Amino acid sequence: MRYRTLGDLRVSAIGLGAMPLSIEGAPDERRALATVHAALDAGVTLLDTADSYHPPGGEPGAGELLVARALKAYGGDARNVLVATKGGRGRTDDGGWTVDGRPEHLRRAAEGSLRRLGTDTIGLYQLHKPDPDVPYAESLGAIRELLDAGTIRLAGISNVDAAQIRLAREILGDRLVSVQNRYSPAVRDAEAELRLCAELGLAFMPWSPLGGISRSSLDGGSAQEADPRFGAFHRVARERGASPQQVALAWLLARSETVIPIPGASRPETARASAEAAELVLGEAELAELDR
Repeated sequence: MRYRTLGDLRVSAIGLGAMPLSIEGAPDERRALATVHAALDAGVTLLDTADSYHPPGGEPGAGELLVARALKAYGGDARNVLVATKGGRGRTDDGGWTVDGRPEHLRRAAEGSLRRLGTDTIGLYQLHKPDPDVPYAESLGAIRELLDAGTIRLAGISNVDAAQIRLAREILGDRLVSVQNRYSPAVRDAEAELRLCAELGLAFMPWSPLGGISRSSLDGGSAQEADPRFGAFHRVARERGASPQQVALAWLLARSETVIPIPGASRPETARASAEAAELVLGEAELAELDR
């Protein structure tokens, strides 16, 4: 496993997005725990979840409780594992998503997350999404209060533009350490935010990092299912003896030293394969082909 910097911490270059383990379609408890444990065994030290990662109609925090159970049941050393969670979103009974950036909600949400994770402080707490009905500075003010109170150790923001990153840096200072935006082979509209994170020294954590990469042998499919727009990822994968998903993760790591992808997984073998992508270093010609 290679490592990267997140604030004053050293974390695995690839994390585990735990969302698939606790929303609709999630695996059973045994397989979910095995998936987290496989990631940890492979050197992953960053687990990403949220209080809103639960099935429609379910109780908030199912994902956090699962991660806490997985860490408690792990037979290895998990002392250096950073659990990142998020607050500011919710679920509706019909499967939709809500946004709530009110300071009073964020304070309650963080306290609930802290109880569910069973720790003295939340390692990384991320404001899940700007609330269009609440001034962003007010939501960030609540995050600053949580930092000052010691409820959370480090702060991150998600689904933001460059102006919001700069405002968060102004309000939170060096305790803002990460930005989590959607970014993948198929969705590259966060280039400006990625560059700004590199400039400010903030970790950039792409969510849904495998967008555009179709099913392959890693998922029980075949490379013939490739979207022709992203055929280069499959061609490089065949040449390297890797999966297209691993090539996509290696490509993301090469975009900037601040990038820390958090691919989701719902099976142990998928978690292991994603972690192994940290060791795949692509050449300049390969990267140029993938960039196109």
